[in-house]
Amino acid sequence: MNQRERPATEGRPPLSRDQVLRAAVAFADDHGIGSLSMRKLGDVLGVEAMSLYNHVASKGELLDGMIDLVFAEIDLPAAGAEWKQAMRQRAVSARQALSRHRWAIGLMESRSSPGPATLRHHDTVIGSLRQAGFSVEMAAHAFSVLDSYTYGFALQEASLPFETGEQTAELAETIMAQFPLHEYPHLTELTVSHVLQPGYNYGDEYEFGLALILDGLDRTRDTADT
Repeated sequence: MNQRERPATEGRPPLSRDQVLRAAVAFADDHGIGSLSMRKLGDVLGVEAMSLYNHVASKGELLDGMIDLVFAEIDLPAAGAEWKQAMRQRAVSARQALSRHRWAIGLMESRSSPGPATLRHHDTVIGSLRQAGFSVEMAAHAFSVLDSYTYGFALQEASLPFETGEQTAELAETIMAQFPLHEYPHLTELTVSHVLQPGYNYGDEYEFGLALILDGLDRTRDTADT
C-alpha cells in the first residue's frame, strides 16, 4: 500500500467530501484553477488521485462543489430585510468572496449541476426582490444587472496591476513619467486630483456604482408599480 494512503486503523481518519472540496478551493486560491488536477489534489491530501473519486465522481463534480462552497460564503438577505440594504449587503459580500477566490469569477453561473448553496442563494435573492414588490420580470432584470456589475467589477479588479493605494500611486507616477503631461490633460487631471490623493482606493468605485444601480432599480420599480 502506498505510504500516503494509510488506512484509518493506523490513525488516519478517512477523508470526507467536504475536506476534498475545501482542499481544492484552497489549492485554486493559491495556484489558480488551471493548475488544479486530481493528481495534485491527491498530493495535497496525501492520497492517491483515484481515491478522490470516492467523494467526487469527476472533475466537473469537483468544480460544482467548489463553486457551491463559494456561494455558501455570500451573505443572504435576511427574511423581512429592506430590499435595497439586503441587495447591497449581498452584493458587497459577493465581491468579497470573489476577491478571496478570484479563480471562481468566470465559473459562478456556469455550472449545469448547481449545489444546494447555489440554489438557496438564487432562491433567497429572488424571494427578497419579490417580497419587495418587484414583478417576476423586474426581479429577473434586477438580479441580472446586479450580478453582471459585481462579476464584471470583480474581473476588472482582479486584472489590475496593483492592489493597495500605495501601489496604485506608484504605478500612476511611473506611467505619468513616461509621457508629456500636456498631451493628455484630462487623464493627468484625474490622476493628480483623484488617484494620487490620500486614501484613494479603486475598490471604493464599486459601492458608488452599486448605489447608482440600486437607486435606478428603485425608481424603475416605482414606475412599474404606477
